[in-house]
Amino acid sequence: MENYTQTSTDFILLGLFPPSRIGLLLFILIVLIFLMALFGNLSMILLIFLDTRLHTPMYFLLSQLSLIDLNYISTIVPKMASNFVFGNKSISFIGCGFQSFFFLTLGGAEALLLTSMAYDRYVAICFPLHYPIRMSKKVCVLMITGSWIMGSINSCAHTVYALHIPYCRSRSINHFFCDVPAMLTLACMDTWVYEYTVFVSTTLFLVFPFIGIACSYGRVLLAICCMHSTEGRKRAYSTCSTHLTVVTLYYVPFAYTYLRPRSLRSPAEDKVLAVFYTILTPMLNPIIYSLRNKEVMGRSNGLPNKASFESRMCSGKSHLNLWLKTGKVTAIGASTM
Repeated sequence: MENYTQTSTDFILLGLFPPSRIGLLLFILIVLIFLMALFGNLSMILLIFLDTRLHTPMYFLLSQLSLIDLNYISTIVPKMASNFVFGNKSISFIGCGFQSFFFLTLGGAEALLLTSMAYDRYVAICFPLHYPIRMSKKVCVLMITGSWIMGSINSCAHTVYALHIPYCRSRSINHFFCDVPAMLTLACMDTWVYEYTVFVSTTLFLVFPFIGIACSYGRVLLAICCMHSTEGRKRAYSTCSTHLTVVTLYYVPFAYTYLRPRSLRSPAEDKVLAVFYTILTPMLNPIIYSLRNKEVMGRSNGLPNKASFESRMCSGKSHLNLWLKTGKVTAIGASTM
């Protein structure tokens, strides 16, 4: 029997699982997805960290994506699972604030990081001679740091607002985590100003980056069509299609959820869409990148291949200088996934 006991400041998360056999099956499925996401992202991080031949900008960004996904799904699923197992759906006011803060921080950081990854592939394929300068270690660190800082600032603003508005007697959030728009349906005041703020921040963190990614890959596709090397075209297409798959799975349901006006939103639809960008995407990202990436597959299997040899050459600064002198730096563009 479910326990809805709460204090005056607690919220109730109605959750994702119905109280039936179907709910139990969904719970088992979500837990399996969670374990797969933990294993996949941890493996990706450790593989890139331990293998110096993968210490290149592309894999540095990929390791950060895995780190974000690892924390992302860990922010949502453990609490959701414990609520279902113990039948206590309450979450403290402060706990709800922390969950909302980490969710929005990681969500914003991932959106900006995916844009950085698109820029990395754009420079590698369209401007290979400038790649060592445009994607230096300093630039990578600035991109990653900027993603985290901007995501944190945006998250802090939304969370502080959500924690300072008056809530009515009902504290039942019709969601499986503390999503701020779902929390605001319980507010005892008009929140149209905040809804406008959500629209603006969603545009800045999702719409504009998505447009930038689409434009960069449009330019990349034109460059690929001009490639004379069949192998180079194949690898470039593999890189682009992999990243576009990840971008679509993340941006589209996220943007659709937050850009809709309140009159067109339904709690059931919001929960289904949230499953894509909070649970499925963190699980699918390491699978998509590893299966489509010869270098990662080669490292995980301990098998050397041509791609690993090219990556090993990319890791040394002296090799970059040599390529700049001999005109072979274009191999950077070809040494993609």
